[in-house]
Amino acid sequence: MTIRVLLADDQALLRATFRILIDSCEDMTVVGEASDGAEALDLTRAHHPDIVLMDIRMPGTDGLAATAAICADPDLAATRVLILTTFETEDYVAQALRAGASGFLGKDVTADTLLAGLRTVASGEALLSPAATRTLITNFLMTPAPDTHLAPPECLSELTGREREVMGLAAEGKSNTEIAEILTLSPLTVRTHIHRAMTKLGARDRAQLVVIAYQTGLAQAAPPAP
Repeated sequence: MTIRVLLADDQALLRATFRILIDSCEDMTVVGEASDGAEALDLTRAHHPDIVLMDIRMPGTDGLAATAAICADPDLAATRVLILTTFETEDYVAQALRAGASGFLGKDVTADTLLAGLRTVASGEALLSPAATRTLITNFLMTPAPDTHLAPPECLSELTGREREVMGLAAEGKSNTEIAEILTLSPLTVRTHIHRAMTKLGARDRAQLVVIAYQTGLAQAAPPAP
């Protein structure tokens, strides 16, 4: 299966570089290029790519607004957004997660890391390290945005006890291997529980599943250090 990628960045030279890199892979192809968020949204609706590689800072409609619009459109449920930016601050990443992004990378990443990241997000996984999960979730869910719509706790009733347990550990930033060791399960079994929970809760990926865990009260953010 070929991973179809849409590039959204206001720097034409950078887009050209990404296109050459991505098109050189047998399992990937670039289906379009956008220079701002509004164009990215239009092209996403036209081409339905698997992934939008989205810059945050763009003129007019920025990447965060475009990400929110893409992730809120039910017709684009199969499209995932990977944020690529020079602004790797916690606030930007938190906003990207709220908007529905599946992960983020800095523009200083190597070519191999970028391609691996695209494949990771295309497979349905979140490109967010356990350490980043711990920090970001704690920081932005301690003080949710005013327009944040919290998931009702009763939505967890569809999960089995084991699925809730695994989801809670994932929300703490534990990797599948760490969860497997804690619960004496195989990593494959943990992955299965994660995917079942995602399906039942309508979560796009692991990042959104973690957010739902905190919004429903399944997990509790630690108080900030004094």
